[in-house]
Amino acid sequence: KPFEHPAPGCKPDAPPPLTTDQQAKYDALLTSVQAWDTLPTTTGKNPETSPLNSDEKLWLTRECLLRYLRATKWTTAASEKRLRETLTWRREYGLSRFTAAYISPENATGKQVLFGYDAGARPCLYLLPNKQNTPNSPKQVEHLVYMLERTLDIAPPGQETLALCIDFRNSSSGSNPSIATSRQVLSILQNHYPERLGRALITHLPWYITMFLKALSPFIDPVTKTKMRYNEPLPDHIPKEQLMKNAGGECEFVYEHEVYWPALNELADKRRAERKARWEERGGKIGDSEWVLWGGE
Repeated sequence: KPFEHPAPGCKPDAPPPLTTDQQAKYDALLTSVQAWDTLPTTTGKNPETSPLNSDEKLWLTRECLLRYLRATKWTTAASEKRLRETLTWRREYGLSRFTAAYISPENATGKQVLFGYDAGARPCLYLLPNKQNTPNSPKQVEHLVYMLERTLDIAPPGQETLALCIDFRNSSSGSNPSIATSRQVLSILQNHYPERLGRALITHLPWYITMFLKALSPFIDPVTKTKMRYNEPLPDHIPKEQLMKNAGGECEFVYEHEVYWPALNELADKRRAERKARWEERGGKIGDSEWVLWGGE
């Protein structure tokens, strides 16, 4: 089963305080977003629109707005535009239909595992290409988006980012995504999950993956590149008590889908329900604090 909390002593870094100028830009963005009545349900010309639902308003936290401001170098108009585009994408892409039952076949072999937290209390999402069990298809991307959402669901208070651990051990060239699929994933991550990647730990790279990453490099944001680490020992980043033995840790972990999958989704569902209950008790407003909603004192 996944760990529910970081190891003792592991906690997020405190965010830096906002400058006067940054606070003013945040206030301006919040005022604009609070005035939204409707949003498009699809991209393209003359799309239908509908009011924001409660989950979308909850998604628009103070920290969410700040993430988009940081991603646009504190340009208020660009941040508002990107927020609109992400919410429209979430509607059109259909995140609400990605249920545990729908995604379950993709993860039957445990090719993606949410397990433990790193030294900065980031939840760790492992991608294990050697366990690939389905042909290349759009559902593989939906699977990754689903797991990203679950990873963020179980983040502790004060932690906005995740650790992505990609282990190419015993993988083959046929088990890895195509350039086109990888570019789609990069586009989703960079456009719709800004400021969410805290660390990417990539290990056991065969020569063809090194060549693949070189081909993909022009499409990777420069800031993202600074967060990528290659072939560094995982115990340097993740406490051994929450790290699998085959990665240098102390946990004897064997993936059993019928045990792990219900446990993961039960934990994520519980965290989301608690968060929404706190949000509703506090008035259900756009711009509420993730620290409080995530259970911080």
